[in-house]
Amino acid sequence: MYKHFYGITFNPFDKSAPVKDAFQSRDHLEVQNRLAFLKNTRGIGLVTAPPGMGKTFALRCFAESLNPNLCQMFYTCLSTISVTEFYRQLCTQLGLDIGTRKSIMFNSIQERLRYLLKEKHRTIFVVVDECQYLGTDILRDFKLLMNQDYDSLDCFALVMIGLPHMNAVLEKPVHEALKQRIVVHYNYSGLSADETAEYIYSRIDAAGGSRTIIDDAAIRAVSGYCQGTPRMINSVMSNALILGAQLKKQCIDSETILAASNSITLG
Repeated sequence: MYKHFYGITFNPFDKSAPVKDAFQSRDHLEVQNRLAFLKNTRGIGLVTAPPGMGKTFALRCFAESLNPNLCQMFYTCLSTISVTEFYRQLCTQLGLDIGTRKSIMFNSIQERLRYLLKEKHRTIFVVVDECQYLGTDILRDFKLLMNQDYDSLDCFALVMIGLPHMNAVLEKPVHEALKQRIVVHYNYSGLSADETAEYIYSRIDAAGGSRTIIDDAAIRAVSGYCQGTPRMINSVMSNALILGAQLKKQCIDSETILAASNSITLG
């Protein structure tokens, strides 16, 4: 009902928004630039952000920009696995036989990654989401896996994505060597008030709606409540569209935003 009422073709604040409509916030652009740098240099990258900031979506945007003949991305969010289980996953993704011993899989993975880079000129991205849950053993092996040609060559790019807590994890002395190997590092700051307004308008535009369906006071209310978190903005605005249509409000106002925010809190 709300789509017809507001003249939009789809919910502009649904999380399945197409990559082509990605909002180019400062955070989003910074991550894209750092991943592009990592594509050329390889090595380790770390991206941290509180929940709902859009870090995984930024990764999806970058993945879709890659030439599959030159780059390949392997993604996992199962970060509570053991070292051996991680190697088994990676062997499967690389098309290798899964060995029974960790040392055999380790050597096979290194050889395969070196072959893909040197012979096929293909950069491999290994992406581990929710990296704050990784155990000490896996983090230690990441450092070892990167070590080739007497530590003179990075054969692939390892991207760790997680919550800000990961920064504290890496401050532990046991992870000093891994921390020193991080080539690119970015912490999300969230959308500014101006970016929040631009984000909302851009989403409405993408759905074919008119920017007049929400007033300035409502935009400020969303910004104040959501504190720059895209996922929260999406939730509040989705609720506001439904409530606004039910109340026959041609223009969503701050009262509608307050009611939409309260419904999330109560829920």
